[in-house]
Amino acid sequence: MGPISKFIKHHYRHFNSAALLDAAKGYVSFLGRGGSMLVTLGGAMSTAEIGLSLAEMIRKRKVHAICCTGANLEEDLFHLVAKDHYVRIPNYRHISPEQEESLLKKKLNRVTDTCIPEYEAMRKVESIIAQKWVAADDAGKRYFPHEFLYQALDSGVFEKYFQKDSADSWLVAASELNLPLFVPGWEDSTLGNMYAARCISGELRNVGPVRSGIEYMVEMAKWYEQGSENGPLGFFQVGGGISGDFPICVVPMLDQDLQKKGIRKWGYYCQISDSTTSYGSYSGAVPSEKISWGKLSTDTPSFVIESDATIVAPLIFAFVLGQ
Repeated sequence: MGPISKFIKHHYRHFNSAALLDAAKGYVSFLGRGGSMLVTLGGAMSTAEIGLSLAEMIRKRKVHAICCTGANLEEDLFHLVAKDHYVRIPNYRHISPEQEESLLKKKLNRVTDTCIPEYEAMRKVESIIAQKWVAADDAGKRYFPHEFLYQALDSGVFEKYFQKDSADSWLVAASELNLPLFVPGWEDSTLGNMYAARCISGELRNVGPVRSGIEYMVEMAKWYEQGSENGPLGFFQVGGGISGDFPICVVPMLDQDLQKKGIRKWGYYCQISDSTTSYGSYSGAVPSEKISWGKLSTDTPSFVIESDATIVAPLIFAFVLGQ
């Protein structure tokens, strides 16, 4: 156990800090029992450089699949090829609408305190990935959104543009291991918008080269059934939204809709979120609500950490890695 883990174990004894330690211990215990972990990424975790800790989790086989938003899929790559052109806005809470418009004119797209440069990041990635879309369209082939990025990374076409150590990119780590990825709702991402624009303009003759969210759900069902044959599957949810909502539904679908026998419930569940349950917030729902939907069982070790995921997730990952 390294210094970070020792610090957490000694100081984190109550309230949210104790929940963090309990969840981290539960993660380690779950893997020790032969479990496999799905991590979900909502919000802007890639822009927050979650790859600094998540990449090592992937390489050390502490993460076995990821479900993320289209934004998190692409923004890890955006930062990898354009880090030097990002602009941080420390006083983002106090900038005026006129200052926001100034950022727009400079083609700097703000995500909280971080501005993503359009030309150096978005358009650079678009110019390469679009070629792969067109090639797939011409060849009558179809791939998932993440597969196009895997193909590009594996070919080495992006390497000359890298502006930071690729060891800090979770997407590079995932592509190296061909990690199962699921990206529901990809069409609302920047690359998804660019793809739709090409379908509208006619550059892509068919809408079909990029496979759909329903196809992702079919693949998720296959992954869950096959994976759960060898041991329990765990669910580590970072943030809320579709990246968490999408995969957790696979269990009741297999059990209730397909009426398959002996489907395991998720064997571990942790949610990091500052959402609340007021006004029907699903992202803030406590784990016990998921029992009534057939997603978790009464025996599933469940944890809720009501805090900032950019603070909490790296600490848990460090504990799991024994750092």
